[in-house]
Amino acid sequence: MAERLAINGGEKVMPDDVKKVRWPVITDEDKEAVMRVLDSGILFGPYASEVVALQKEFADYIGTKYCIATNSGTAALHMAVAAAGIGPGDEVITSAFSFLASATCILHHNAIPVFVDIDPATYNIDADKIEEKIAERTKAIIPVHIHGLPCDMDKVLEVAKKHSLVVIEDACQSHGATYKGKKTGNFGEMATFSLNSTKNLPGGEGGLFVTNDEELRAKANMTRMFGEYVKEGEGRSYKAYTMGWMYRTQEMSAALTRSQLKRLNHYNEISRKNGDYLTQELSKIKGLIPPVTPQDRTNIYHKYRVRLNPRALGINIESVKFRDLVMKALIAEGVDVVLWQHHSLPANPLFQEREGYGKGCPWSCPYYGKEISYNVENYPEINKLIESSLVVCSEPYPIYCQSLELMKYYVEGFRKVFENIEEVMEQGI
Repeated sequence: MAERLAINGGEKVMPDDVKKVRWPVITDEDKEAVMRVLDSGILFGPYASEVVALQKEFADYIGTKYCIATNSGTAALHMAVAAAGIGPGDEVITSAFSFLASATCILHHNAIPVFVDIDPATYNIDADKIEEKIAERTKAIIPVHIHGLPCDMDKVLEVAKKHSLVVIEDACQSHGATYKGKKTGNFGEMATFSLNSTKNLPGGEGGLFVTNDEELRAKANMTRMFGEYVKEGEGRSYKAYTMGWMYRTQEMSAALTRSQLKRLNHYNEISRKNGDYLTQELSKIKGLIPPVTPQDRTNIYHKYRVRLNPRALGINIESVKFRDLVMKALIAEGVDVVLWQHHSLPANPLFQEREGYGKGCPWSCPYYGKEISYNVENYPEINKLIESSLVVCSEPYPIYCQSLELMKYYVEGFRKVFENIEEVMEQGI
């Protein structure tokens, strides 16, 4: 006899007493780190002790020579764009599936984003489609390691080398993930990470810029520091040599991040185990397509996205409607499922209306002088992905701190819903 779904009054799969861990996990060690700052009385400064220590420790962790701590991953991205010498009239290629900052960092320095569709298997930028978007004014590529899975960096770097383009890794979701044995952040000229509280490495808010190039580090630091050239141990001249912003972080965030960094590998290991378990079990359920992790890389599952395939079940229905009905049924069973990104980046009004800073800038800049359109239909793989997929675990309760027991209940919830899919479909009548 089929189980009655919770949406129809049946008993839900998830018992009320199963513990969910709220993220970020704050330990006594974390609290002591922040109190250490308050006790010191030193709360800020580009070369204050916690900031300097964080920069060294994260550079050592990633394997780069230099790291600059910033107030956000968005700031770190803008610093990288500025350090690369990108400016008015230039074009930068990036993925059309990411958080908005992957594109607005380009606009921040008066350049033009050019979007590429995704690989439907990995959700990363389709490296085979990058070259067709390269034009005379293309200066850089920003591949995004989306959801904690590294891009196909060999192909990205091959295209970049052929056309003399700078590569800036948007690694804001991939702290500790590896590609062919090396951590993300080691492949482009520069890379950036976010320390937002939702990330595998949380610092409240903050970001990290890394590079192996001393000159790029210096240029990025000028963007962080009001356009000033400041050396550690020397006083400020208060002379601005270029456009700069106030992108510095502060000591309490740096101290918290340092403490959390000690446990990053631990949380990533939990995330991999939970993600791999979900993939193993959900692949057994007809109508579900778990995420793919190629053998040459590791996935830290910052987001665990599963695709839904009603056609495999013989159901002829719009993808979005099927997704929403399934989502409603899963939530009723106690399964934590959410949506992340409701459309591609080009679909944002920012790119459709191209008003920008006002008066159409930077698209109307005389240094550009071209027409560019952001037709949302040009990114079919992203559109299909968003319309037909769910993310398992919400940002306050991500898989990188949950128990395997919880994942087992989630799998059981999926199984129950899909074994009673006709009952789910009746909800849409």
